[in-house]
This record gives sequence, structure tokens and C-alpha cells, in this order.
Amino acid sequence: MRIRKAATVAATMLMLMVFVQMNGSVGRYINAVKHGEAALAFGTFRGFSEEEKQELYNTIVTEAETHYEPPINATIDRVWKAIPGYNGLAVDIDRTYEAALKMPLGSAIPYRYKEIEPEIGLGQLGSVPIYRGNSEKKMISFMINVAWGNEYLEPILHTLRQEGVKATFFLDGSWLKNNVELAKQIQEDGHELSNHAYSHPDMRALGREEQRGQIVKTERLLKERLGVDNKWFAPPSGSYNDATVQIAREQGLMTVLWTIDTIDWRKPPAEAVLRKVRSKLEPGALILMHPTATTRDSLAGMIDIAREKGLAIGTVSETLSSKRTQPAVEQQNVI
Repeated sequence: MRIRKAATVAATMLMLMVFVQMNGSVGRYINAVKHGEAALAFGTFRGFSEEEKQELYNTIVTEAETHYEPPINATIDRVWKAIPGYNGLAVDIDRTYEAALKMPLGSAIPYRYKEIEPEIGLGQLGSVPIYRGNSEKKMISFMINVAWGNEYLEPILHTLRQEGVKATFFLDGSWLKNNVELAKQIQEDGHELSNHAYSHPDMRALGREEQRGQIVKTERLLKERLGVDNKWFAPPSGSYNDATVQIAREQGLMTVLWTIDTIDWRKPPAEAVLRKVRSKLEPGALILMHPTATTRDSLAGMIDIAREKGLAIGTVSETLSSKRTQPAVEQQNVI
């Protein structure tokens, strides 16, 4: 009995191997099964006739209109100043058609998408400060201004590393000059590094040339010591005037402030910061903090709150970009 069963199993395996060999390599078969294309792997897939192909293509073209999401232009808001745009979404007809032809006849159309950039981008708005990202983009950023507080940087970096979160660190130039190795550690962790002036001055109280010196000096350090190609300037204490924004723009930088201020420098308890963030956190928010004990103790909680609200956490560049968030792209089968 056992010999008969063994012979049957062996014969079945031999037939399967021959069958798979006739229809392509074993690797191709396994790959096809993984992608739900077993019928194609076994050679039972019936190709489309020319008439069916045309009908399929016409259906995709027609349905593409219902799947279209228009892009949103960058704009200037009376309260929030410069607001970034947000890419639209459109069916990639050719890729969708190619993918559909690989599916068995009668299968649901596997739509593929492409992003459509807005006609007006953030860079076209002129010398205008930015306080938040586009509310349609479900992403936020942590802005960490560094001019002091080295003793808290490592635990903050540890939390960010542990949670897989990237932040934007705005570095005071005088701090950077004296802490290049620590700045390199921040950079090596994959965080974004940007300009926070040189000596933490009240920019609004300075003349144009003094303001220029503060920005240029730190920008030079970022480039020469760290190789940073920077985009952003965060004025110390949020103090600026029109000249500040214009001078930063002349250096290729856009001026960034914040949506939510943790006011961690006042040493509030972590619970108070978390209550504030929970009540105010919305898509596009930029959360300001510093390397303090309060931020050390509340950072993991802020990350949890963002995730509970379905918000991705990215750098300032990522949040202020018009690109759609990756989770949204994946959800809509964009390739």
C-alpha cells in the first residue's frame, strides 16, 4: 500500500514538473502564483481578442475621469501665509492597460496612477513665510531648534531612531561650529539639517546686512562642514520682518515658522505638551520643540498621537512638498 502511494506521489510530482517546464521556469510559476496569476502560469489564460482589447482600453479611458483628483495650487492665506500645493492623482492609462492585459478576462481592472503637479508651487509665491503644510496632506513634521541642550539630544535621537521617525533640526551656527561631530551624528541618523541663524539673535532688531550675515554665516557652515544643500530658514524665537524673509529668499531659502509651539523651554510637564498637541494636531502641522527634558519625555507620546490620527511624520521638506504621502499612494495602487 505504501509503495503504491509513493509511486502515485512520484508520478504526480513528475507530471507537475513537466507541466511547469512546458509553461516556463519554476521561478516564473512561483512568481505568478504570488501575484494571483496562477491561471496564466498554467497556460489556461485566454488572451484578449482585438475587439476585447479595444473595449478594455475604452473602459479604462472612460473610468479614468471618475478616478481623477485635481491638484491643489499653492496659495497665500490671510492667517497662515504661504500654503504649499498638493499633487493631484490621475489614472496612468497606458500602464493600467498593460497591467489589465496580463489579468484573466473578466478580472477587475488593476488601475495604476500618476501624480499631477499643481500649476502654482510654493516657490512661485515669492518672499512669504510658511507656518504649515497643505491640510489635504496627512503628514506633519517635528521642527527641533538647536542652540543649546546637548545633554538631551542623545535620548531624543534614540526615540526618533527607535520609532523610525525623521525630523528637521534647525541649527544655530555658533552651536554647529562647536559641535560638528554631534551635528554629523544627527545627519547620519537621516535627519534634515537647516538654518537657525548664527547667534540666536532677534532678527527683527537687526539691520539688513546684520541679518544677511546671520543667515549666510550659518549657511556656509552647513555647506562646508556637513555638505548640506539647505532649503529652509527658521528665525530664532520666530522673530522676523519683511527684510528677513527677503534676505533668506535671496540665499535660496524659504522662511519657516510653526503651527504648534510646545513652549518646552518653559519646562512644562510632558502631560501638558501631549494634551496641547492632541487637541491641536491636524494634517500639515509643524511642531516646534527644542532639546529639552520636556521634549525628551513627551516625544514618544507625540509620535503616538500623530499615528493615532493617521498622520505620517516626515521632515519639513517632505511635509511642505506637494508630493502625496506614500501611504496614500500605496492605498491607491500608484506605481
